[in-house]
Amino acid sequence: MSYDSRPDTYDHIRQVQIRMHRAIVWLMKSSMEHDQTKLEGIELETFDEFTPRLWGMTYGSDEYKKCIEDMAPALRHHYEHNSHHPEYYAAGIRGMSLMDLIEMVCDWSAATMRHANGEILQSIEINQKRFGYSDELKQILINTAHDLWMTASDASAHQCARRAKCGEEHSDE
Repeated sequence: MSYDSRPDTYDHIRQVQIRMHRAIVWLMKSSMEHDQTKLEGIELETFDEFTPRLWGMTYGSDEYKKCIEDMAPALRHHYEHNSHHPEYYAAGIRGMSLMDLIEMVCDWSAATMRHANGEILQSIEINQKRFGYSDELKQILINTAHDLWMTASDASAHQCARRAKCGEEHSDE
């Protein structure tokens, strides 16, 4: 009788599923706990004062950097309690896990909605200089942003692909 690899392959698939489900549970837990520290104490007081000022600012501008500097005590507290920030780790971004990085890029993407010039790809570029990560990690973050449809062009491309798949005509209005 010859060897049948299917039982081993099914076992491998099951083992991968177990590990992926652990990742899903981790991400679900992180999504439920995300930025809860901003809802009380020094963080709440500071964000109540500064969030409206940040809305119209250009991310990375001198005005933005000054505002962030003025928020330093609250931001220090925030970074010390939230592992999706590179500042949480003594080694910076190199101390982060892939799970932290996923939450981080989701956080950055959501944060772009607060700025006049907000765009995740620009944030990834600016933050490469800020946190000193490699071109390889920058590309992984860009790929992840596209996979999760974080840019306007991704959403548009998805809609076009879906229309084509469903046999709908595309209209350029």
